[in-house]
Amino acid sequence: MSVFHLIIFICFLLSISYLVFLTSASWCTPSAFPQQTTRQFEQRTDRFWEFQEESNIWVEVKLPFYLVSCVNDNCTKVGLIDQKSKTEEEHLANGKDVSNKTKNLKMREGDLTGLEENSYTVLPLRRRMSLTKMSDTSVWVTGESGSIYERFWNGVQWVIAPHDLQISAGRAVSVLIVNQTIFAISEEGNLYQMKLTDWVELKPAFNQSTNKEAEQSSVIQMKSGTVSYDGLRVYFCTKTGLLLELSEVEPPRWENHGRPPGADVAAIADMARIRTDLVYTISSTGDLYEYDKSSRPSWKKHLLSEETDKDGSLVPLQGCMIYGLSGDHSVSLFLLTKGGKLVERRLHQRKWKWITHGSPEDHHLTSITPLLEDELKERFFSLFLTTSTGSVFEYQIPKHLGTAQEDQISEAWQNHMHPPNAKAARGIPGLKFQLGRILFALDDGRLAELHLPGLGGQNSGPTNQFNRKKLSSKYIWSILDAPESEGWNGEYCTEERGPMNCIAGIKDEPNDSGNIRSLTRRRKGTKAQQDYLSLGTSRSRLVKASEEYRFPDNWINTSFRLRLVQAGVSFFIITEAGLIFEYLYAESVWLWLRHDHSTPMRGALGNYNGSVFFVDVYGTLLIRERSNNELAWVNCTAMRKGRQIIGGPPWDGMSGKLKVTAEDALFFVSKSGRLLQFSVALRKFKWKDCHNPPETKLACIIDQEVFRENIVFVVGRNGRLYQYNKVTELWHEHHQSQHLVLSRLPGTAMRPSFFSLTGSLFMLSEDGGLVEYHWNAWNGWNWVEHGTPSKDVTLVAPPSPCIKGNQLFLIGSDGNIYLRYMDQLIWRWKNCGFPQNGDGDTRDQTEMGANDRMQEVCMDNDPTANLDINLENPNDQNRKCDPKVAPTRPIPFSEDSVIFELRDGRLAEIQKVQDSKWVWQRIIGTPTSSCKGCYLTGQERRRFGGCCWSELEPLSCLDFSSPRLCRSFFRPPITL
Repeated sequence: MSVFHLIIFICFLLSISYLVFLTSASWCTPSAFPQQTTRQFEQRTDRFWEFQEESNIWVEVKLPFYLVSCVNDNCTKVGLIDQKSKTEEEHLANGKDVSNKTKNLKMREGDLTGLEENSYTVLPLRRRMSLTKMSDTSVWVTGESGSIYERFWNGVQWVIAPHDLQISAGRAVSVLIVNQTIFAISEEGNLYQMKLTDWVELKPAFNQSTNKEAEQSSVIQMKSGTVSYDGLRVYFCTKTGLLLELSEVEPPRWENHGRPPGADVAAIADMARIRTDLVYTISSTGDLYEYDKSSRPSWKKHLLSEETDKDGSLVPLQGCMIYGLSGDHSVSLFLLTKGGKLVERRLHQRKWKWITHGSPEDHHLTSITPLLEDELKERFFSLFLTTSTGSVFEYQIPKHLGTAQEDQISEAWQNHMHPPNAKAARGIPGLKFQLGRILFALDDGRLAELHLPGLGGQNSGPTNQFNRKKLSSKYIWSILDAPESEGWNGEYCTEERGPMNCIAGIKDEPNDSGNIRSLTRRRKGTKAQQDYLSLGTSRSRLVKASEEYRFPDNWINTSFRLRLVQAGVSFFIITEAGLIFEYLYAESVWLWLRHDHSTPMRGALGNYNGSVFFVDVYGTLLIRERSNNELAWVNCTAMRKGRQIIGGPPWDGMSGKLKVTAEDALFFVSKSGRLLQFSVALRKFKWKDCHNPPETKLACIIDQEVFRENIVFVVGRNGRLYQYNKVTELWHEHHQSQHLVLSRLPGTAMRPSFFSLTGSLFMLSEDGGLVEYHWNAWNGWNWVEHGTPSKDVTLVAPPSPCIKGNQLFLIGSDGNIYLRYMDQLIWRWKNCGFPQNGDGDTRDQTEMGANDRMQEVCMDNDPTANLDINLENPNDQNRKCDPKVAPTRPIPFSEDSVIFELRDGRLAEIQKVQDSKWVWQRIIGTPTSSCKGCYLTGQERRRFGGCCWSELEPLSCLDFSSPRLCRSFFRPPITL
């Protein structure tokens, strides 16, 4: 019975479960779920923004705007954002934020007059820049590169003196001057003191009675420092949040003041002018603290008011303290909030209170410039503040605010904007080094001076006396150049007698003929500010630049077919079929070595520390390097963030200037037209996308850090010249006339001396002429068009490397090479022909229109070199020999010789024998050359028995006078 009842019970449960399932199924009707496809996009605004990867910023789009979907460069329109029924003019009629919306409307309509396209771009933080005044004639600067230099007035002009930390110390972030003693803080937090001309590390040492937290740490890392107003002591903020004091320098006397209870010291806001032991600090959480050594407790916290707290907590940055603003005994400490507002902590009649001064409309304040001692006597106080977008505002506050009608100010905020084509660095306070003269660090690494007319500028020294009543109240900007360490053109001073002397400059002096020669280097102020143009982001330019430049099929192979590895010893050649051969001098014998790879190669793009960089037919970057005793391939494109590339640097550094550093990198151009940085130092390979100018994609690299340290010059696919700064990671466009369009071929740099920045970049124009972009300290940048050697000849290949600072070779469309050289300050052309040119005559031309004259400057080293000893008829067309020069970029082989490729696939070496006289030294046969003729000069034929190429036996000897010697010299290519 029990089993029977159990079966009945199970059947009952199954029936109940079935009924529940049917009931639940009836609940789940399709009508219960709303159809997602019926939902529509509702447009509630007319303002939309687009993120541009090229410039890494947001840009407002102009309506109507098409939504485009791109897959593998195949783009289709998938949607449209149109304007709402209410027009923009009706929006403006509402009366709210009329000025703001007028600006927005102008931006959408493309009217950018008086409004910069990238004025809303938030600048990056520059954590290594600082300005420190030593005297009216000396300002110390730390650049974004971590270098230290001094701007010094030597009595004639401002000069730049380098004071860099030693390489082992790393980069500097700030300089402090205490009682004529100079300190520097490194990025690692170490403190250095300058003794004579050397930096010596200074480690804090505390008394045994000071048993505080600093003693428990064996290493104390400094974060920042502030010098007291009396200039006798300095307070430091450590990376662990401690407050340290160096009260005496010789011998050093350190005091550890610890940190606030439950908080830390992230920045020193300011110090009292009357009581030097009173310090105001800001914690990392944005709270204000007061440290008073003589009181108990020493640390006191200033609570934020509700109104101030709405704008966010305080930013841990330097503030500005003013006495007597609202009374003879009042104290005002101006600080910034994280919301970018200016606030004041005021002590008046023994009561503290917070006052919010706000900020200019739509601007975020990031730094405050401290006042000068002389300004405390003025009727008005002027605070100069920088914004996150690179502008400078002046905030005027009358003394004894509200006590007199004439003290009222109609407009408290005055916008001084920024210098042309430059922005003030974000978060870096300015430096008032004289009344009416304020220095600011620029975001691009240079300096700028905001000064009253007639008081400042590059050519104006310290001003001791002036009539303030006759001065204009309107400030103007002057840009001051920075040294090469920041990627700019400021030359260092010298020890030589003259205006550039580091101690005392000497004015212009007469020469031997009694004439006055001008030695003082004075730049053209307005022109210097127009050489470098800021990059715009307007959509009209982007659309115009979207027209792709189509590269020739053999562009990579002709531009990067040859690559030097070691001068006079080894170089590489990439054949048309993608084979890699190395021409190597070993054991007194020249050898051809073949380097095999699974994919054909297209070019050799670089050489670093013995490793050669290649690109294959798929755009993959590969390294050929030695691993232990074997040669290995390394795929760089397969690494993280690796890309496919089409080009690289034309040259591997400057002869005599090569050095291996921890920041070494090679730059390449990706298939998508972006600049890529590939770090190679210490084999710590790393890719970095440097983007490209917003106006265009990149075509090729003109120069990498040969002409200017930390600068990569490139040509866009629009034929314009741009530069990328490694230090600031900024792009600049160079001023260029509209009719000048550059070719998309690599260039070459000519810099005669390491100790001078004077030099030129040589490029080809789109119509086949030679173009020079010259720089010197007197005139700045200037374009020079050299044209072509003759009317019926155009230049068809990138320029050769610079020889001796004043010569370079060009390849003509007629198969001849032409020497462009300077003779007595006049540029001249010389026709050097090709290796087997029968006549040795060359034509010498000048740019001054002088009569042509005949000179024999480029000739064969031996008359027999032009003789063909092949048994076949020299005029036989089947020999497939064409000794004319091919349009392949030549390479240097030594300091006085250059390697060219001939049209028949052979190579030729030309060598300098005198100042401007060159001779064809030899012709080098290649394993894949179609020419069967001899390729040795007469001198080599006499030595090796006249060996020639043969189709059946390429490395055989047809002259049996010395077959054994000949076979030992011509070995078949060795495959590696």
